[in-house]
Amino acid sequence: MIRLVATVVVSLIADAIALVVAAQVLDDMALDASGFALAVVLFAATSLLLEPLLRQVAVRNAPALLGSTALVCTLVSLVVTAVVGDGLRISGALTWVLATVIVWAVAVAARLLLPLIIFKKVLAERPAGRATA
Repeated sequence: MIRLVATVVVSLIADAIALVVAAQVLDDMALDASGFALAVVLFAATSLLLEPLLRQVAVRNAPALLGSTALVCTLVSLVVTAVVGDGLRISGALTWVLATVIVWAVAVAARLLLPLIIFKKVLAERPAGRATA
């Protein structure tokens, strides 16, 4: 249970960082402060629900596309977040493509690095010979 909560926290923080970075880099992408929390939750929830579904569809119908499911999931999550919530605005086809790539890349990097930062004390106290579950 603790691992699930930790994963959700890391995922939410990573998605928030990714959306902020993309909004800062791209002129045609904007995040409103008032709708920021809702945008992050919508984006994270959509990603969480869609990625397993898209992977399964890719495995069954087009295994060669399996590697691109994360990018497709990011794009769909951005679309859903922009349409449903009022905290994210993206305009222009090039901005949509760049936002997808930037959000995906920053989120991946953040998901790899955040556990080392957030749980540094817990990881340092873990016995060296103990296997992870």
